[in-house]
Amino acid sequence: MSSLYRSAISARIAKLPQLPPNDEDDDEQSEIADGIGELSTGMGPPPLTSTRKPKSPNPEFNPLSPASYFSQALQISLPTRALDVRVYYTPPKYDGGGVIVFHHGAGYAGTSFACLAKEISEVMRDNVGVLAFDARRHGKTTSSQSDEDLSINVLVEDFCALLQTVYPDVAAAPNLMLVGHSMGGSVCVRACPILQQHKFNIAGVAVLDVVEGTAVEALPHMHAILNSRPEGFDSVEEAIEWHVNTGLIHNPVSARVSIPSIIVPADSPLTPSTRANIGFKYKWRTPLRSTAPYWDSWFPSLSSLFLGLRSARLLVLAGAERLDTTLMVGQMQGKFWLEVMAGSGVGHLVHEDNPTKLAEILADFWRRNERIVVRGNIIKTVGEV
Repeated sequence: MSSLYRSAISARIAKLPQLPPNDEDDDEQSEIADGIGELSTGMGPPPLTSTRKPKSPNPEFNPLSPASYFSQALQISLPTRALDVRVYYTPPKYDGGGVIVFHHGAGYAGTSFACLAKEISEVMRDNVGVLAFDARRHGKTTSSQSDEDLSINVLVEDFCALLQTVYPDVAAAPNLMLVGHSMGGSVCVRACPILQQHKFNIAGVAVLDVVEGTAVEALPHMHAILNSRPEGFDSVEEAIEWHVNTGLIHNPVSARVSIPSIIVPADSPLTPSTRANIGFKYKWRTPLRSTAPYWDSWFPSLSSLFLGLRSARLLVLAGAERLDTTLMVGQMQGKFWLEVMAGSGVGHLVHEDNPTKLAEILADFWRRNERIVVRGNIIKTVGEV
């Protein structure tokens, strides 16, 4: 990220707490939202208004069930983690088929991958399964103990425990490809060698729109962004509409599936109520301010760990300017496969904005790498040293 670009974004953030914009400011406000979205670590741009105006639900943003995007919705108990994890799963059609495992970013949920999962099932003709889940303190995952700790080591241990529970017989487990968005990308990178030590076959690791350098530089701006974020909503439809109108999610269909999982009724015990969200009918399932103590653990060393993985590596970005120096050097040395989904209608949530294109990328990545993993051994592939 250039110093000029960083200074411009900082200046824009400083100007955010203003009077509500008028219609003539729409283009400028859209540009600001896009810029801030580029700095995001999965938290999204702030709303474009500074005052709340309750309104009736807009039927154009009615929620959609994930039931038509996954074949199963399960609650899987992890006693050693004191978690009851919500899992969305479509198994491969044939025995021996592989599974693509998704880990969402901070504040999101497994349903964030719903449209992508359906696209993958179609392009791979159900020969490859898909599995997404809600991390601790997210979505419909619950805990019998305090689940406040969202440090990277805890999230990695949760992830590994889940896969070991879903596939208790490693010898019979399918080949896996790990795909993580933002914070989830960091979890997948760190979990890969642990799972390999347990003899899981990892065909590849794909990281979606997160780069260590950019993410770390963005962290000081996060509180300014969150201060301008709504504390709650009057309806699920309003929450969906806000995400679409601010440009955080460019695909309304995906938003209608994913957003209902990241908010809860105002009286829900899953998230403590605060004075700020009193008066709203719905509040955030995962208040992102409460995750601030763990931000510094999520991204350090991500680039070097990614390049050091003993598996195929894919990095998918919404814009090429997100590459940091370490990854630029690694890309020039051919150490990983890079795809840039730059263009109209694609932002930080690349998997929601254009699931069709990303499904094609992941399917190609899978086909290139799935059969080079021999049980008990990993054959070097393109980019391996």
